[in-house]
This record gives sequence, C-alpha cells and structure tokens, in this order.
Amino acid sequence: MEASALWISHSSSVSGIALLSGCSGNKICRWQFSFKKPSPSVHSDSGRRFLVKNVASRKQTKKLEDPPALEQGKKGVTLDALRPDSASIASSIKYHAEFTPLFSPELFELPKAYYATAESVRDMLIINWNTTYDYYEKMNVKQAYYLSMEYLQGRALLNAIGNLELTGAYAEALKKLGHNLEDVAGQEPDAALGNGGLGRLASCFLDSMATLNYPAWGYGLRYRYGLFKQLITKDGQEEVAENWLEMGNPWEIVRNDISYPVKFYGKVVEGSDGRKQWVGGEDIIAVAYDVPIPGYKTKTTINLRLWSTKVAADVLDLHAFNAGEHAKAYEAMKRAEKICYILYPGDESYEGKSLRLKQQYTLCSASLQDIIARFERRSGDSVNWEKFPEKVAVQMNDTHPTLCIPELIRILIDVKGLSWKEAWGITQRTVAYTNHTVLPEALEKWSLSLLQELLPRHVEIIRMIDEELINTIIQEHGTEDLELLKEKLKQMRILDNIELPSAVLDSLVKSQESLIDNAVEVEEEEEEEDAESDEVTKPANKEEAEKPSEEDKEAKVPKAEDPEKKVKSIFEPDPNQPQLVRMANLCVVAGHAVNGVAEIHSDIVKKEVFNEFYKLWPEKFQNKTNGVTPRRWIGFCNPELSGIITKWTGSEDWLINTEKLAELRKFADNEELQSEWREAKMNNKKKIVSFLKEKTGYVVSPDAMFDVQIKRIHEYKRQLLNIMGIIYRYKKMKEMSAEERKAKFVPRVCIFGGKAFATYVQAKRIVKFITDVGATINHDPEISDLLKVVFVPDYNVSVAEVLIPGSELSQHISTAGMEASGTSNMKFSMNGCILIGTLDGANVEIREEVGENNFFLFGARADEIAGLRKERAEGKFVPDPRFEEVKAFVRTGVLGPYNYEELMGSLEGNEGYGRADYFLVGKDFPSYIECQDKVDEAYRDQRNWTKMSILNTAGSFKFSSDRTIHQYARDIWMIEPVVLP
Repeated sequence: MEASALWISHSSSVSGIALLSGCSGNKICRWQFSFKKPSPSVHSDSGRRFLVKNVASRKQTKKLEDPPALEQGKKGVTLDALRPDSASIASSIKYHAEFTPLFSPELFELPKAYYATAESVRDMLIINWNTTYDYYEKMNVKQAYYLSMEYLQGRALLNAIGNLELTGAYAEALKKLGHNLEDVAGQEPDAALGNGGLGRLASCFLDSMATLNYPAWGYGLRYRYGLFKQLITKDGQEEVAENWLEMGNPWEIVRNDISYPVKFYGKVVEGSDGRKQWVGGEDIIAVAYDVPIPGYKTKTTINLRLWSTKVAADVLDLHAFNAGEHAKAYEAMKRAEKICYILYPGDESYEGKSLRLKQQYTLCSASLQDIIARFERRSGDSVNWEKFPEKVAVQMNDTHPTLCIPELIRILIDVKGLSWKEAWGITQRTVAYTNHTVLPEALEKWSLSLLQELLPRHVEIIRMIDEELINTIIQEHGTEDLELLKEKLKQMRILDNIELPSAVLDSLVKSQESLIDNAVEVEEEEEEEDAESDEVTKPANKEEAEKPSEEDKEAKVPKAEDPEKKVKSIFEPDPNQPQLVRMANLCVVAGHAVNGVAEIHSDIVKKEVFNEFYKLWPEKFQNKTNGVTPRRWIGFCNPELSGIITKWTGSEDWLINTEKLAELRKFADNEELQSEWREAKMNNKKKIVSFLKEKTGYVVSPDAMFDVQIKRIHEYKRQLLNIMGIIYRYKKMKEMSAEERKAKFVPRVCIFGGKAFATYVQAKRIVKFITDVGATINHDPEISDLLKVVFVPDYNVSVAEVLIPGSELSQHISTAGMEASGTSNMKFSMNGCILIGTLDGANVEIREEVGENNFFLFGARADEIAGLRKERAEGKFVPDPRFEEVKAFVRTGVLGPYNYEELMGSLEGNEGYGRADYFLVGKDFPSYIECQDKVDEAYRDQRNWTKMSILNTAGSFKFSSDRTIHQYARDIWMIEPVVLP
C-alpha cells in the first residue's frame, strides 16, 4: 500500500501530519506523527488532503491548550515512538482528544483526558507490538501459550508508561494540557477479567515474559461484566454488574478478521472411511480482541488475546422479529453472547454448570484453532505435525483449560487426519499443567452426562485417554489382586464411577481364567508328584481310579470364583453415586509436566493430591514457586520506596535483577536509611487515610499500626480467625480503664478487603460479620483511635496498589496445607510489610528468606492437620477458654441484631457438614492471639520494627515473577529469549 498523507489543521498554530504506512496481514496500520505549522501552499484542493476545523466549544470548563511548537528541522521533527519528549506527547494526546473521540468535543475533562492519553500510549506500543510478532514469524521461534480463565490486570496506563520509561514525559505533557497524571490515571477502571491470585499471577507472568523477551502469548476470555462489583451495605455484601466496558477499552483492538467457529451439542457420525465427524448442534463464533503487554526497558511487546462470542447475523430470525416474537428472534444471539458475560457464573443450577463448561471450551477451542493456524502459516507448504511440540508449548493455568487436551486431539484426528497414536503423542509433548489448589472443590469434576450432551466427541476422546491410563495402571500393578487394582483405578481414573471399557473387562476376565487354569495345573502337578512318591505303595491296577475326573476338577473351582461374575462385581459402578470426569487427573495424565506453586504445596501435590501418579511418573512433577512483578508491585505503586532502594543499592537494576534487593541487608541498621524508610511508610499511610475516608467514610489515624488482610473471602483463608481475634482484643479493652488499655495495646487500624463468591453463603456471612464488628468498634467513643476496623468495598488491583505500600502488618493465616502459594504475601513483603502467618504456601519460603525473627509465626503445621481433625471427630478436642469467651460475647448481641448462630455453630461440634471447625479456627486461636501480643511488643520498638521492614524487602528477592518465568521457560516450555534487533 502506498503511503498517503493526511493534513489535519487545528484552529490553533500547530498541525498534525499523520503518515499511514503500509498494512498487511493482522497488523495494525502504523501512524507516525510530526507537528509543524502548515505551509500557506497547503490547501484542501489536493486529492489526498482535507481540512478539519477544531470544533471544541469556547464554553469548555477546561480548555485543551496546544503544546508549544517543537523545534523545526529542514523536514520537521518526527515523533520518536520509543522516547518522545513531553511536547510531542502533548500533541499526540491532543490529536486523539479531537480525532479519536469517545466524548463530546466541548470538554477536555478527566475521562476524556484519560482515553486520549491511553490511545497515545497505545500508538507507541503498536510499533513494538507489530515488530515483535513480525520477528517471531520471521524467525519461526518456539512460542509458549498461556491459557487462563483469569487475568487480573489492574490499570494499564501507569504500568505501560512506566515500562516505556515515559512516566515523567507524560506527567509533564498532561500538566501542559491542564491535568495531573495521577488524576488522569485514576479514571481508568480495573479490567474485570479476574478475581484473585490466579488471575493476578497470570498478569504478572505476562509482564515478566515480555520483560525477559520470551516469545509468549496469553489467551483468555473478554468478560463483559467480570465477576461483580461489590457493594457493602447494612446487609453485608451485595453484588451488582461490573461496568468496566461501559465507555470502551482503549487498550484493546478488535480483530474482526480473526474469528473461529465453536460448536456445542450435536452428534458424532462415522464416515465410510472410518473417520469421525461432529455434526449438528449449536455454532457460535469466537472473535479476537488483542491487548498489548509491554516489557520493561525492552522493545518486546507481547499479546493477550481475549475471546468474545457472537453468532452470524443471519441467525437473527427476521420473520419471528417482525411477527412480534422478539425474544425468539434473537434467542440464539443471546445464548452466544452470554458465554462471555460473567466470570464464574453461579453453577448450582444445571444451566449455570452448562454455561461454565461453555466458557471453558470456548477458551480452549478458539485458542487452539488460533495456535494451530499460526503453526501452519509459519510451516509454509510443508506442515510436519511431529514438529508441533517443537514450536508450541501450551500451559494450562489450573484445571479450567483442561478441555484443550481433547480439543487438540480432536483437531489433529478429525480435521488434520492424524492417527490416534500420533495425536496422543503430540498432545502429551505439548501441554503442561499448573496445579493451584489442594481443595477438593477446586479440583474440577464435571458430570459425564453434561459433558456428553455438550461435547459428545470430546467424551469419546476422554474415554480413549482413560482406557490408555487403565492399561498403564494394569501393567504397573498386574491383575492378580483385583481389590488392589480396584483401589488404584478408583484413585487414578479420569472417569469416576464409570464402567470399565469392554476390552479391559474382557482382558481382566481372561486374566482371571488364566489364573484359575494355572492354579488347577499347579494342583495337578502337585497331585502327580504326590502320586509318584506313593507309587511304590499303590497297586498298578488302581492308577486310573486315582486320577481325578473332569467333574472333580470343576468341583474344585467354587462358583463364587466364576471369572466374569467376579470381575463385574468388583468393578461395577455404584448406581447411587454420580458419574464424573476428573479434570485434574486428565491434566496429569496428558501433561508432560505438572507443577505446584510453592515448595510445601508441591510436596503435598506429590505426597497426597496426586501421590499415585507421582509414584508412576515422578519425572513429571516439579515445583515453580509463584512470583510477582517488582515493576508494578514496588516500582510503580510505591515510587518513594523505589527511590530509596535505588539510592541505597546504587542503581535501578533491582527492578529486573531482584537479587540486588539483598544488598539492603547490610544497611538495615543504618539510621539514615531507617529514617528515610519510616518517612516513606508514613507518607504511604497518609494516602491510605485519605483513601479510606473517600471509600468508607471512616477517619483513621496514620500513627496507628496498619494491619491488613486483603484477599478472596474464603473459610480456609480464615478472615474469621482475624475478626475473632479483633473481637477478643476489643472485649479486653472494654474490661480495662483508659490508662490500662493505652498501656497494654498498640493502636491499630485493621483493614479487610475481598469478595465472597455470590453463592458462597458462609463467606458472605463472614463479610457481614466483619462489617458489623467494624460498625460497633468504630462508633465506640471509649476505644477512640486505639482500634478501628474497616472493610474496603470492591477490592481489586488498584485498591491493593494503595493499601500494600502503607501496610505494616499483613495477615496470611490460612489453615496450614490449604493455601497453594499466595502472591499477596510476596507483594506485602516486597513493600517492607511484616507478615503474621502459618507455615503455609509461600509463607514457608518467605520466612526462610526474610529470617525467622522477621516473621510472626503461629498455628498448626500442615502435617498435623489430618490428625487434629481426627482428634476432633473422636471428641477429644478441648477448646481454649478465650475462644469460648469470644463466641459467648458474640452471642450476647453486642454486635447488633443479626443472628450469627450459623457462623458460630460452624466452629462447634465434632463432625458434620458445616460444623466441627474444619478449618481449625478454634485450634489455632490461642496461638494466634499470643502471637499478636508479640506483634504489639515488637511495634513499640520502632527502630527494630524498621529494621525488620527493611529485611523483609531485602529478603523478597526470590519472589519475582521474572525468576519464576525463567524456570518455566527452562524446565517446561523449553524456549529461549528472543531479543528484537
């Protein structure tokens, strides 16, 4: 395409020239901007030029001023896409405000300023974005593809300009245009594409992949409403739809030419050539939306491709619509669109389960079709499918993308014509699985009947994989002991409580018949040996009489030992139990690597969760301790602390090479550093004070200790333990005089944040409980500033970026052995926050790195939990009197009229669903409150507390996502960095 020029003349003295370069393929057309005064000879009479006047109203409350004219060269000044100055950035922002409008032309207020600014940043990213994938295509590199149902990205603007090293230039440019960068960035809504640590981890990983120049790509779904927006009312948590896309998303680019068909329902038919075809059913279209992910101080800009769902226009039934049957007319359109409406729709109903499964399959099918299309395009005319694993690595982030296993096999066999053996071998060398949980409910199991209805061809393939596994188990354990074999199959099969394949049953029957025949032969041989030994004493004419008859032989085989009946009775499914497909087992069987996300978690995965698989394939299992990006979680969200770290380590290298943080250890006692450190923490605390007042109305003192627990609300994360400890503290305060309580207790502001899943009743009770406790304590004049409890509504990444830098104590108090890793514990520690926690997840490794004296440890260990639960079931548990005191206090109604009997009752009894304190709140309560006394004591010595804070930051070097991604790339994906020339 020949380059053409477009003159755009503003009413002011500066004009923008946009040069449209050639476009091809899937690339975005590139625009280069230069700014100069138009020559008088330039008029609208040119065939390729036209004049547009600035139509901005003079009534605007904040006038969009032109930046100063740039210095002129002979040919003008071209905007350097990598490092432009503030004046050219301001002109770019001005251009987008006027000519890429999402708002009316009259005003240039904050929302419009944000969108224009974001679009100007995206212009710069596009050049690197296209260059990155041009180079990957040219070099035909092996590429990693990260499949995740969640990406908790947070705001993109400050992260993007920070990675481009343009924060100062953008701040100055916006100042020239009448705005403050921080205010403009505050207009950006958090992308509602995730819920918790799983999604935030995925986003940190993408940042590290780009920063480290690894050829990689993320795939997810473009949720229109995300999970939900959380409101805190007098009734606790209320959910409303998230509106993050209400005014559009300036970071995404729809690829209308990149779309793939996705099928549901239908049936499987076999052609005359023996090949299977999946026909009929319901067809939708998955359309690609791309989001650029820039690396830090690198040209590499990778891609996050999100799928949105729709149907073809001709699906709209015009006849029904014109007949007034509107709902019927667009029923198919709504069914398709709702797949990408909500993250994790409630799955208590059949329809909810079906929708979740559709979401997961849409992600897998569209992504794999896209990956395969890219592989074929790069292969040219000679596609060698055996080389597919040499060019493609697919990482499944938890079990949600499991269906990519049967989907890849389906495409390879049914569409590409490969054999089962070829397709199965390629799949096993391509996919890998990250396990994120030991909780049974999170190890997904799907109803076989639902899968059969929705994805009939995939069920056939899963049955084939299951049969392969069964044969492997039989080879490993033999068929002599059928009860042992039954137990192994029960633990390991993909298909749970489902009949064995007929070929396997026949084989087992034959093996039992063979065992019986062998037993008879052995018995005959023994009898013959006995006969030979007695031969000298036996009359010769009695030989025939002594031989056993055939009837005698048969009589020696009891009817109960009939092989066929025996096999069927042992392996018959239980008709009273559901028939399920175990997705985690499928991942382990098909994946060439299985990794946990912290050392203790990986040990539990090997010893407990997948122990039988580990004994069968020990080489598959790895540990990859999670990490978080230091750019976002210190560099950009805590600039004051970042400046101090840079000063004392001598450079900004720590933002990529976090091992440099360890150098802070030698300065931990330095009074100058400690003074700077405390000042930075206090300034961050003051920001929290303003934030809490704005969001909740509560006024807190920055002189109090800021004690924070922000994470998804779940019983195993034990927000309940935290609030019970606070109630105990409050009760003790009320029993003392003002002088006594002031001498005994360090002032605290206890901050909570997190969402309870909409259908998780107990978690929602905990949210209500926390807010009621806060309302009681915060309005008690006797307590004043000694204790405050604040629940921050609608917790997200942006909230975390405010709270974490100013936190002083952070609670990571899950029941030991139940938190896979955690990532917020890493973010807090990086920011010099001291942790109180159990030996669970990454806490174990954090404590090792920061030092035992700089971590407040309490609670039972993971290897004790099963025994403690058994002890409870046997009625041997004796609750601590202080714990009983707190429960009794709650039951007095001091917190208000709400009935908390269900919540308190869950902590009582010895057995039963929803009772018996399954998460050991009561067991760990004494240890927890005693540990909190140690926290108070330590906080009084501010010099030592500051030293502990510095050592936490210094010891967090291991928990960078850069380090984690290097390990994935080396040990699982087998890819190398590709640095753009």
